This record gives sequence, C-alpha cells and structure tokens, in this order.
Amino acid sequence: MEQAEGIDFAALERELRAALEADRRYQRENDAKFRAVRQQVGSYEEFRDIVLASHLKPLERKDKAGAPRKQPWNSLALGSGQKELPDYGRIEESEFQPRTAAEFNRDWRRCRQSSAEKYRLLLALGGEQLGRIFSTEIGFGLLGEFLLVLSENFTPGDEVGITEVLRGLAQTQRFSLNVAFLSQTEREGSRQLFEKLLAAADTAGAMDDKTLLRPTQDNGTEKVKNTVKELRDLMQLYKLSADSSP
Repeated sequence: MEQAEGIDFAALERELRAALEADRRYQRENDAKFRAVRQQVGSYEEFRDIVLASHLKPLERKDKAGAPRKQPWNSLALGSGQKELPDYGRIEESEFQPRTAAEFNRDWRRCRQSSAEKYRLLLALGGEQLGRIFSTEIGFGLLGEFLLVLSENFTPGDEVGITEVLRGLAQTQRFSLNVAFLSQTEREGSRQLFEKLLAAADTAGAMDDKTLLRPTQDNGTEKVKNTVKELRDLMQLYKLSADSSP
C-alpha cells in the first residue's frame, strides 16, 4: 500500500499520452509516405510536404468560410495558451534507452539536446541497438538527421562507433527508400562523413587503440585495406560513389 501511494499517477498518465501520441504520429506519417510513393511525387520537397501535412484533415461542407472554428487549423502548431505535450528537457546517455521506434521518436523529438549531445546519444545506443529499434523502418527524416549529426560532430577516436551506427542503420528494412529521399544537404553530409572515415583509415597508424584500427608491422596494411573496403561497401548502400572519395 505504501508503495502504491508513492506512484505519481499524473506523471504516468502524461507519459502514456505522450507515447500514444508518438505512436499515432508514426503510423500517420508512415501511411503518408506510402501514399506519396503511390502518387509518384516529383521531388523530395513534395514528398516531405505530404508527410509533414499528414495530420491535417480535408475541409467538409460544414466548414464554411467565415464561420467560427472550434479548433485551430493546425492542431500540432500549438499556441502559447494551449496545452503542450511534456518537454523532457536534456536526457543523459544513461537515461536514453528506447526499446521501440515510437519510444525513440518520442524522446528524440522532445529532448533539448545540442547537436553534439545527440551525437553522443547515438554512439551510446550503438549500431546494434539502433538496428533493433528501427528494424521495420527508420522514422521519416531521422536518417538524414542522424547523418548530419554524425558528420558535424565527427571526433577522431569514434570511428568504430560511427561505423557500427552506419552499419546498423543500413540493415533496417526500407533503408533504400529512406536513402532515396535524403535531401541534397543530407547527402552531402553523408559524403563528408564517409570522407572523414576514409581519411581516418588512411592515417590509422598514427591513432591510438580507441580508433577504428591500430595496425601492427605484420598485419597493419591488411587491416587498413579491409577497413577501406568495408567503408566503400557501406557507401554503396548509402548510394554514394566511392570513386569521388579519397
């Protein structure tokens, strides 16, 4: 009985509502993506607009111009006087342990992390865990965001973790579709990330034991070759031309 009295049911209810809303948003955007593909949209921008507007409903006959509205046009663009979903603030690496795509989207979208902090969160989860979370599909817009975060915050010594993240994401279903709808900026960020990884492999002999490789006199050259081959194989999955990279 004492244990029950210590439970914050209001907080549990808020968390449940947030989880349900995140799940509804995931399903809504997923349906919009398939609808956009069936319509054979002409550009990434048009595809993105369809997904971002997936929460809007068409007008009905009773919705006449000039008539008073009982709800805002955009229910997701909340005003200052309306109730918002909880803001989770900053999330520590040890606290960021989503088990599903819905949980990841809920926490990732509502946390106030800098780009560098999001970089650490991705590496803390690791490629294997990310692959499990997004086993069915990476949420809309997340792949491009991940690539930009990794590229912008690339830190020497993190090559192993970054490569594992790239590998884990590439093993998810519908990955090719996610890659096909990357924006030009996201593609360029992806290319720059692989260039940094390839440059790190070329200079692996000068790195410490926390990096991608630490060649020895006997097998260092072979390890570098294997690493470069793996990175170039990954580049093909990310639809990047290995010929233009160093």
